[in-house]
Amino acid sequence: MSATTSYHHSIIEAATLAAHVSAPDWVTLDCRFELGKPAAGEAAYASGHIPDARYAHLDRDLAGPVGPITGRHPLPEPQALARRLAEWGVDRRTQVVVYDQGNSFFAARAWWLLRWLGHPRVAVLNGGLAAWLAAGQALETALPKVTPRTFVAHNLAAMAVSAAEVLQWLHSDTVRLVDARGADRFAGENETIDPVGGHVPGALNHHYARNYNADGCLKDAATLRTEWLETLHGRPPTALIAMCGSGVSACVNLLALEHAGLQGARLYPGSWSEWIRDPARPVTRGPD
Repeated sequence: MSATTSYHHSIIEAATLAAHVSAPDWVTLDCRFELGKPAAGEAAYASGHIPDARYAHLDRDLAGPVGPITGRHPLPEPQALARRLAEWGVDRRTQVVVYDQGNSFFAARAWWLLRWLGHPRVAVLNGGLAAWLAAGQALETALPKVTPRTFVAHNLAAMAVSAAEVLQWLHSDTVRLVDARGADRFAGENETIDPVGGHVPGALNHHYARNYNADGCLKDAATLRTEWLETLHGRPPTALIAMCGSGVSACVNLLALEHAGLQGARLYPGSWSEWIRDPARPVTRGPD
């Protein structure tokens, strides 16, 4: 929580969540998921979750239907997500906390989506479920008793960019396109998820894992700021467009930027898996 806000808007520590976990205006979302096993996260939730947490499924809740020209995880329809948030008991006053089983890969997607709908009162549990357990906190298997509320979406379309906009800016020096995938996939090597390897011409690689310490917690704000200013290379954070394979891990980079006080970067939600749907869009291989 910064000095200029009365809510948590980037990360939150386990001890702080534990003190508010059952508070009436706090809602926790369990975002555990495995890309290769879509039912695994929900099964893990059933086996034990943070008290009062609701389960948010990546494919069902945090993404829309996959179509012939979309990426693997297109954005959900705003009103559909707003209705789901209302069912979870979220309204404009609610402090939302999101977590997953690792270093916020999926939780960051939920974090970004709430902000996209105009809800800044959302934070990622620093260190995820492991940090909660390391703090000596308990899990429960009971489903939460939820009182639905009214959530009104204020869709911040300016936070997201389209494939057409990325194509338009390919040769613009005013935009910094940053890909969060691992260096090998970025270079077009060892591609096991998407049918075409490589990256968008002119993109830079900043692997999402660079934002974390060895314990799975985000690096401190000053360190992140230094590292991201190097990647920005003199450009303002508003010039940055984050992408990855399908618009999920890129949200970790956006979370790190927010924590570092570098606001205004945008997401290309379709990312690589959408980009390659059109063979006319250029592809390059090799390191940046």
